[in-house]
Amino acid sequence: MIYFLSLIILMFTTPPKLPFEAQLIDDQVAIGYGIALGDVDGDGKPDILLADKKQFVWYRNGDWKKFVMIDNLTERDNVCIAAMDITGDGKVEVAVGAQWNPGETSNAAQSGSVHYLIAPEDRTQLWKAVKLPHEPTIHRMRWAKASNGKFHLIVVPLHGRNNKGGEGDGVKIIAYEYPKNVEGDWNSVVLDNNMHMTHNLDVAASGPKSGSLYFGGKEGVRVIQNFAGKSSSGAAKKITGMEYGAGEIRVGNSLLATIEPMHGNAVVAYLGNERTRVVLDDQLKEGHALAVADFLGTGNEQIVAGWRVPNAEGKVGIKLYQQVNGGKWESQWVDDNGMACEDLQVMDLNGDGKLDIVAAGRASNNLKIYWNK
Repeated sequence: MIYFLSLIILMFTTPPKLPFEAQLIDDQVAIGYGIALGDVDGDGKPDILLADKKQFVWYRNGDWKKFVMIDNLTERDNVCIAAMDITGDGKVEVAVGAQWNPGETSNAAQSGSVHYLIAPEDRTQLWKAVKLPHEPTIHRMRWAKASNGKFHLIVVPLHGRNNKGGEGDGVKIIAYEYPKNVEGDWNSVVLDNNMHMTHNLDVAASGPKSGSLYFGGKEGVRVIQNFAGKSSSGAAKKITGMEYGAGEIRVGNSLLATIEPMHGNAVVAYLGNERTRVVLDDQLKEGHALAVADFLGTGNEQIVAGWRVPNAEGKVGIKLYQQVNGGKWESQWVDDNGMACEDLQVMDLNGDGKLDIVAAGRASNNLKIYWNK
């Protein structure tokens, strides 16, 4: 009897085995700075786009063949990529950032770049880069649709101009309006310049926060609500209770997740309208990737986090965090020591209605899909 009672208790307190099945896509990734997901070739299936050390590439959904878009765009490393179907033709538009030189915060020629990539008719061939004005230390970018219906590229440098050690001028968060003529002038506005060392951003795509821009940095998490595409939309506002330094930020419908501090060790959830802060894990080392979604179909959102340097257990990897009985949070491995995670993104890649995970590894030099079975 005791045995069966113990078994029942275990069944109701232990989360079921995660449904992810890993597929190695590339074992020759140099760094894997950034991932974007979207339909590149217009076949109705999302592809994988990757900002690697010296190449911007995409992998075709199905056979996962690799195609180079741009090779050796700038003198220094590439660092970020953004993809979204803006024109409505079923194919993504792509912007990239390169010339990664975070120690140089004053000379824009030697640090940072922003380019829009023009696709050839055959998108498996090389693309053309259009250079846009930029600030030094460009680090992350995302496409966003403003409340006026116009699309913008939101670009976030790591440092403010002339910033030293996180002190000095604030970071200029810039919105570039997508123009009719992509080879002409792009109108741009500075949305905010009051943060220092901004590491990542997120665009709320659905729910009550839809249309808002969130930024994680030295001063914590800040938000531009109802992004209007104008500087008059106001500076990024402080969020009470979220002043902890944050490197990664992802926004769900029911919670907001961070990795704290920048390149930090802690996975943190902010729950409900009260934004109750819960530290889910403090054993990461250089946490660098994050996602919030209902991967398991439970009706509640889970958090997926990855880190890139071996922790106290000597492990890198990706974990999923979910609430179980009584609201307690439990973690399980998505990848146990096989992914030195630099970035991850999520999307339903095979049209089965379940979200899959795509991750790129720095020291592990790999790109994987974790299929949600």
